[in-house]
Amino acid sequence: MSLTVALVQQAFIDDYTTTLARTEQHIRAAASQGAELICLQELHAGPYFCQHQSDALFDMAEALDGPTATALGALAEELKVVIVGSIFERRAKGLYHNTALVFDRSAVLAGFYRKMHIPDDPGFYEKYYFTPGDAEQPGFAPIHTSVGKLGVLVCWDQWYPEAARLMALADADLLIYPTAIGWEPAEEEAEKQRQRDAWMLVQRGHAVANNLPVVAINRIGHETDPSGASDGIDFWGNSFVCGPQGELLLHAEHQQEALLMTEIDLARCEQVRRIWPYLRDRRVDAYADINKRYRD
Repeated sequence: MSLTVALVQQAFIDDYTTTLARTEQHIRAAASQGAELICLQELHAGPYFCQHQSDALFDMAEALDGPTATALGALAEELKVVIVGSIFERRAKGLYHNTALVFDRSAVLAGFYRKMHIPDDPGFYEKYYFTPGDAEQPGFAPIHTSVGKLGVLVCWDQWYPEAARLMALADADLLIYPTAIGWEPAEEEAEKQRQRDAWMLVQRGHAVANNLPVVAINRIGHETDPSGASDGIDFWGNSFVCGPQGELLLHAEHQQEALLMTEIDLARCEQVRRIWPYLRDRRVDAYADINKRYRD
């Protein structure tokens, strides 16, 4: 089964309305070129607001059926495509999530995923804003669509082999990582390179370890820190797609806004698993300690 996938790598432009309109242009272009699955970056319609802490920013959050979901759902239904989007979700009073949305050729939400691993680092103060997703709601479970079972994970989740493995064990057909990651402008170039390479390497490793394609979509552009405590973040782009042996199928430029498209052969996953049978040889009887924080 061959799947035509499109990635929209872009920067935040001025405001929500302008940025979402630009995203819509890319979605329409992707659909016109035959894309079946269109993937957007983390929190794609707004700025990356987690560089500082402000309770006023909770007003940006929206419901699962809010304006971003309504816009993406309408496009999915009109263009008959599958769209993976992202919102700052207001689940209830005082309860907020970083949530990926999936629409399957319909305005009706096919499924959603609430980010499970929440960072708390200088410039990435996400624990202030986001509650981790619940294991049962919906946890590490693929979202069933007409193009396959999508193992959607979000940004910081991409560093954890456990998340990728659980999606694979739940029969995901591919892993999708909407992302907002960058470096401090003042970092040394060698350190920037190490960070970027590690980011790509760990995700390609998940592809190899689970014999699944990986789709990683990152934002680009410089975004200032409104608090003035730092020099802001340069988001490093480099969106990519790799196959089930980690082979690069597509790799974007560092700071290039782009609509990127490629073909993924989902049938290769079965073929690769026959020669690299990790699922067969896993020692599930010996992994009990994986549930511990640390083995003292």
